[in-house]
Amino acid sequence: MTTSFLNPVSTQTWTNGRHLVRCVKVIQETWDTRTFCFMAEQPVMFFFKPGQFVTLELEIDGQQVMRSYTISSSPSVPYSFSITVKRIPGGMVSNWLHDNLGVNDELAVHGPVGNFNVIDYPAEKILMLSGGVGITPLMSMVRWFFDTNAAVDLQFVHSARTPRDIIFHRELEHIFSRIPEFKLHIVCERSDELGEAWAGFRGYLSQAMMELMAPDFMDREIFCCGPTPYMQAIKQLLRAQGFDMNRYHEESFGATPVEVQEEVLEHAEQAEVEAEEFDVAEMLSVEFSTSGKSVRVQPGETVHSAAAKLGLHIPKACGMGICGTCRVPLSAGQVDMEHNGGITDEDVAEGYILSCCSKPLGDVVVEY
Repeated sequence: MTTSFLNPVSTQTWTNGRHLVRCVKVIQETWDTRTFCFMAEQPVMFFFKPGQFVTLELEIDGQQVMRSYTISSSPSVPYSFSITVKRIPGGMVSNWLHDNLGVNDELAVHGPVGNFNVIDYPAEKILMLSGGVGITPLMSMVRWFFDTNAAVDLQFVHSARTPRDIIFHRELEHIFSRIPEFKLHIVCERSDELGEAWAGFRGYLSQAMMELMAPDFMDREIFCCGPTPYMQAIKQLLRAQGFDMNRYHEESFGATPVEVQEEVLEHAEQAEVEAEEFDVAEMLSVEFSTSGKSVRVQPGETVHSAAAKLGLHIPKACGMGICGTCRVPLSAGQVDMEHNGGITDEDVAEGYILSCCSKPLGDVVVEY
């Protein structure tokens, strides 16, 4: 009798960096929202913290474009991950994804990263507040809690424009029907044009609604994601009640805000003025060992700006230390890195930095 043995599976674990993935499924969630599911050619365990995000590296009309999207799937289903994208009128990337990305298409992603997650802020009683497509990171969290049988008292409040705009509606009802400690509340601004009836909460989320849905919201850890006006209204409501904002967490990534762009421009203009008066002896050397190039910069300039002076293009998306796209190895020297969650403690321990927010403290050598 012969015995057959299974060949051992050599599976890698996902780590923050650049990875090639293939789209394996496209799901139409609502009339204007789709989920794109990805896998790697060689088996990869896509472990991440529920709530984190990836940055897509795309080429649109001959131009490289980077855009960050939350992972909507759960790491409890580890051999693939998904993003859920709402088509935005005039949105270059969202429209391109809806119109062009299909099954078997390949692209590069950077990540996963992000401080907005339920692993770093564990709690027994949680309130999740989402508006529109802001439901995606919270859906990842809910799926994780459901799949892992987490002992969590969860109140979930989602706001949508109309009944047909409720993303993941059927799955939410399924999940919340099976766990008594999970409570689901949906608020629709209005009925839709098709006249679909809506018997639930109507209008905009208010304090009165909050007190009806989650009377003990002051005692809960709160996770919030949605359009900026939505999150601002939530914060205003909570502060008015004296909520401890250290227990409030929101997702905050996207395009660089206008005020940040203006501040960067002001700094650049000021740097030009100061450069004429600057002591050359105080300038610092930034060497890029892989490229064999180096440049001297003023204290306070970033590694990314040093690379740009040499014509070296280190990919980046946010420019604020959030997305993690511009991660590079630092092989010598020290930097002052003021990031916003775009790099893990493990990466820092291994010598990685984010070039967009790292300022040399002396001469440095970067592997790029």
